[in-house]
Amino acid sequence: MVDKKSKSAERHIFIISDATGETAEKVVEAALSQFGKPNIIITRHKEIRHDAQVIALVEEAAAVGALIVYTIISPPLSALLARRAGRLKVPAIDLMGNLLTHLSSYLQRSPLSEPGLLHKIDADYFRRIEAIDFAVKHDDGQHPQTLHDADIVLTGVSRTTKTPLSIYLARDGWKVANVPLIYGIEPPAELFSADPKRVVGLTIDPQRLAHIRKARLRHMPMLGGLTLDYAEMEYVLKEIAYSKELFARREWRIIDVTGRAVEEIAHEILGHITALGPLKDRDLGG
Repeated sequence: MVDKKSKSAERHIFIISDATGETAEKVVEAALSQFGKPNIIITRHKEIRHDAQVIALVEEAAAVGALIVYTIISPPLSALLARRAGRLKVPAIDLMGNLLTHLSSYLQRSPLSEPGLLHKIDADYFRRIEAIDFAVKHDDGQHPQTLHDADIVLTGVSRTTKTPLSIYLARDGWKVANVPLIYGIEPPAELFSADPKRVVGLTIDPQRLAHIRKARLRHMPMLGGLTLDYAEMEYVLKEIAYSKELFARREWRIIDVTGRAVEEIAHEILGHITALGPLKDRDLGG
């Protein structure tokens, strides 16, 4: 039981659920908003999954003259509550029963009858949001001190699709950091202390890279932090050679991104990462 409050109010509403009860409570609060500010105490009872719990709560509701609003997926348990409430003359509203019945008829299939599915969806949603936030904060080598929290670390020279890949993978709940490699500049030490099995080195055909960089400079000529030879073939060849040597020395997985869609590259990365086994007991990549 949660949110238990004084029973001295004029009216009581019991929220009874075999999951969290949050959905039912939100529905009730939305409906009550149409009645101004009635003197009502809402008491939410979550994870009610046994006959004895249902019987006790209905009797308590009868004692204080409460209205019951319930979301119980188990048909036997839901039926028990309805029978008990009817016997004790306690008004009870089944928020899910009629909807599930009509949906089952319309979809021509039976419901899963698994409590808490909506909460799982909510948890998955927030996990993805957290991953996207992580990817944004760790884009382009930012916050290297928390690089160890990443599920995947992408590294490579400029214009090897590190950022688009990071965001794409984050949408599936993966915490991704990306670290740029620049010829002649030592990468952050945290990159070398990261789990090498989870570091992916991205490479690209030098001619393609030079073409992409020249196009970037034409459209954004005022970009700061770039060397004058950023798009010159000689410099591009040095950067690619430097990155490949580093990848090989550290035994990082190497993926060539030349002419490939982000979705295709991401699929290859996940194939490599998921083959390593579960990560931090998280269910990812859904």
